[in-house]
Amino acid sequence: MDAVYVKESMRVHWAAETGVVENIQQVIKEYKETRKLLPMRACIVGPPAGGKTTVVNQLCEHYKLHHIKVQDVIEQALETLQKSAARANQEDQDDDEGKAQEDAELLEAIKESKEQNNGRIEDQYVIKFFRETLRSQSCQNQGFILDGFPKTLEQAKELFSAEDDDEGEEEKANFDRNLMPEVVICLNATDDFLRNRIMNLKEAVVAGTHNTEDGLSRRLHDYRTINNEDETVLNYFDEFEIHPENIDVTKDKSDMMKGTVEKIKKIMGEPRNYGLTAEELSEMKRIEEETKLRKMKEEQEERDRKESQEVSERKRRQEEWAARLEEVKKEEYELLENQSIPLRNFLMKHVMPTLTQGLIDCCKVRPDDPVDYLAEFLFQHNPQVD
Repeated sequence: MDAVYVKESMRVHWAAETGVVENIQQVIKEYKETRKLLPMRACIVGPPAGGKTTVVNQLCEHYKLHHIKVQDVIEQALETLQKSAARANQEDQDDDEGKAQEDAELLEAIKESKEQNNGRIEDQYVIKFFRETLRSQSCQNQGFILDGFPKTLEQAKELFSAEDDDEGEEEKANFDRNLMPEVVICLNATDDFLRNRIMNLKEAVVAGTHNTEDGLSRRLHDYRTINNEDETVLNYFDEFEIHPENIDVTKDKSDMMKGTVEKIKKIMGEPRNYGLTAEELSEMKRIEEETKLRKMKEEQEERDRKESQEVSERKRRQEEWAARLEEVKKEEYELLENQSIPLRNFLMKHVMPTLTQGLIDCCKVRPDDPVDYLAEFLFQHNPQVD
């Protein structure tokens, strides 16, 4: 059947009439939405030395997201510009339609800007690098977590603003939905807490970083100045109904801030990426089963050990009780023996002679009532009676 006939007579609604290749972005979008493979976007901000990088590292590992740090973004962007600029003087530069020359000019402008700003790169270039990184296929497909950026309200407006050629809905919202974080977390801590945290670090860890005493004080002062009660980067997200979650890290006493990480996991929810492969799932299941069996074996060994200890302890207590009982009996016997000595002496001295003589006489006389005879004899011969 002719394709033209199908198109004209059957009234087929074409979703990609020009082919899959030209509509691959729409296919990818529909596929991700149908399979719920939507990227996760988050932003972690807070004062310096508040543990942002420690927390983001663990979150990115859990959710399989890209860790976006300022230093990494700048270094990667400059490296790319340098490679591209190196082709500017080559003969085949026409192949990239002058991009190499543009990159060379941009790199030169960045160098001049650094010289004029004491080695710091202006925000306009940093924002450009960030937008390019966040718009990359890896970040758009898998998602990302911003580590400590943007720092100011102006940086947030520039970074997440919608471009002129974006969709009408995004222009209406006045921000780029593909870049705007879904979750914003602010790790709060007092200056004293942060200073004590840095002071407790090893000197080898602090050396060569901004976390010296003077460096930290300067960074804290800059942070508090920029983020005051009236103006803070969090206000930008509030304007678009993306309400930041504030977490007090001074209350987290866990190792590697795992308590804070677990709180953020509950806020972000379950992962929404492609997940593990069949081999990874099988390996994870095997490890879980081995762990479960090992735990059961350890628990059984612990129960057997406790039972053996209880039997030994019970036997020891029984032997100890029997020894104590025997000792008590011996002490009671000795006590009774000691208590009976005065009585025995009294009987032998004052009672037995008279009683013995009375029994002898009773045997000689043989009265009809021996008991009455003996009683009368004892009464008459009682030495106590005058």
